[in-house]
Amino acid sequence: MDDATSAGHLGRFLTLGDTAELLNISANQAYALVRSGELPAIKVGASGQWRIERTVLESYIAAMYEHTRRMNLWHQADYSNLTEVAFGTSSES
Repeated sequence: MDDATSAGHLGRFLTLGDTAELLNISANQAYALVRSGELPAIKVGASGQWRIERTVLESYIAAMYEHTRRMNLWHQADYSNLTEVAFGTSSES
């Protein structure tokens, strides 16, 4: 089943397993994201099964892209004031 087909059969709310599959992580990693509060979720039913709303997951993914973009810019700026050193060349003759 391709991503478009598998995404189409999922409803508004995703299980931890669905979420893990979409993020290509383990179910334990998805559970850790939920338990830490990094990925908002709700408990439903008498047994308290975790559910992640699809739009919340999409927002989380977008936020992680933005976080990564900002970290990359931070690291670029952090090194931008360093003098470039050329290895393997000598200015002395």
